[in-house]
Amino acid sequence: MEEAGLLNQTNLVTYFQLRGLFVNQKVQVAVFAMFLVFYALTLIGNILIVITIIYDHRLHTPMYFFLSNLSFIDVCHSTVTVPKMLIDTWSEKKLISFDACVTQMFFLHLFACTEIFLLTVMAYDRYVAICKPLQYMTVMNWKVCVGLAVALWIGGMIHSISLTSLTIKLPYCGPDEIDNFFCDVPQVIKLACTDTHIIEILIISNSGLISVVCFVVLVVSYAVILVSLRQQISEGRRKALSTCAAHLTVVTLFLGHCIFIYSRPSTSLPEDKVVSVFFTAVTPLLNPIIYTLRNEDMKNALNKLMGRKEGKEKK
Repeated sequence: MEEAGLLNQTNLVTYFQLRGLFVNQKVQVAVFAMFLVFYALTLIGNILIVITIIYDHRLHTPMYFFLSNLSFIDVCHSTVTVPKMLIDTWSEKKLISFDACVTQMFFLHLFACTEIFLLTVMAYDRYVAICKPLQYMTVMNWKVCVGLAVALWIGGMIHSISLTSLTIKLPYCGPDEIDNFFCDVPQVIKLACTDTHIIEILIISNSGLISVVCFVVLVVSYAVILVSLRQQISEGRRKALSTCAAHLTVVTLFLGHCIFIYSRPSTSLPEDKVVSVFFTAVTPLLNPIIYTLRNEDMKNALNKLMGRKEGKEKK
């Protein structure tokens, strides 16, 4: 009877209050301007990468196929949290409904986990291209690439559904304040009016394990690649090192957050918000910069695309 009564209290909390990044209103206005610019550049940069890869047939290769997927995920990942944060900047009470909070958590983990799997697949793609160049087009044919893309989206979906379902089943009867600017599983389950120790262990064994294992696989893959590059000629080595350095930068920024947040119990640390900002707003912006500024093929394709548009406008 007591358990049934507790479960009936699940819907007592219909809204959560987000604490946001800063309390000072003047600081929040400055943050709004900064993140509005970040978000606009994220959309423009990543969408431009997708359009360029679709437009330029020379970029219709497995590496750029996965890169276009990464740009698409980054647009979605940033859109899950940043627009809500921008709106809340002008709101005194930063409220989010229970259903909207659950939806935000679902898509946040869907896109984050899918990106982790994608970064791992991209490392495998570079391994085959550099270490087994003669077999590259056989191993990474289009059927394999599409199959891997579908598999990583399914993997992200399974991960997100499992984590969200664990969160929904908990009873929430107060408090209702989330110490962040978006809903995430570790912060939300802390508000449940029941013992969440087992749920926290499941989160660590799920999200934390995925992050750590993928990070180890990625580091080992790039270590093998770097050893293999010692035998390459200078020009080929330079281009391959540039690509691998870009991938490693993205991996470190993205997986660093996941390991920091999800590989420990749900305890709040002062650094959590800063790390979350990089995770949701900064990393999706840096990806197009890293992959375009360090990639001659992308820069040439972008110049060709811009030149073609200018030519049409002059006509």
